[in-house]
Amino acid sequence: MKRLVNFILPAGVFVAWELFTRYGDIPGILLPPPEEVFHEFLALCQSGELAEHIGMSAFRTMTGFVLASLTGILLGVGLACSEPAHRLLDFTIEALRLTPPLALIPLLILWLGIDEAPKIAIVFLSSFFPIYLNTFNSVRGVDPKLKELAKLLNFSPAETFRLLTLPASIPGILTGLRLGFGYSWRALVGAELIAAASGLGFMISESAEFGKTETVFVGILTIVVLGIGADKFISWLFDRTLNVHGGLKQK
Repeated sequence: MKRLVNFILPAGVFVAWELFTRYGDIPGILLPPPEEVFHEFLALCQSGELAEHIGMSAFRTMTGFVLASLTGILLGVGLACSEPAHRLLDFTIEALRLTPPLALIPLLILWLGIDEAPKIAIVFLSSFFPIYLNTFNSVRGVDPKLKELAKLLNFSPAETFRLLTLPASIPGILTGLRLGFGYSWRALVGAELIAAASGLGFMISESAEFGKTETVFVGILTIVVLGIGADKFISWLFDRTLNVHGGLKQK
């Protein structure tokens, strides 16, 4: 029953959508009936067009997200462990963090061309900062008692980080990865709306130009479903990781 409660509002929206289009005086170009959207979805699936756009968007998202994850975690750990490096780079990183990635699209196209690199760069910039900040704060915010324990056990700095600091930072790092993936998915669609020749964002933009509102709805709903599914999967995966980590700590 608790899970069914989550679907009450979406079901209500769907019913209202059906009633408005069936009995209301609303042009189909503004709000197509759910039946037309479903038929368009089936047509796009049968032609393979939807799968092609999903594949391109997924490729760009995962490439940028993996690069951002590796860079964000390494830089977050490095600056958290080195105060001089943090003082040197902190202002520059904060300035870049406050710059909207979509505002950089014209420059990225000029510098990187019109192929996949600008889209991947937008994904990278959007997901890097949540990952970096959560990693940095998690490593810096480790319980001071662990440091005292390391002194009592005569741990070296490398042993302290590997055996105490890093395991204690895992929950925060995983939270940053989850947030980073959400940002990367949204930013990619925005980039594809502006500068792309494929992908879900491009499909939405092109369909809007030709007045194919039902295709626009298919694209939007596909983005929502894929985003929720990916987030739930990542959340489940991280929960499993935390459970395993917690079990090892107890042992």
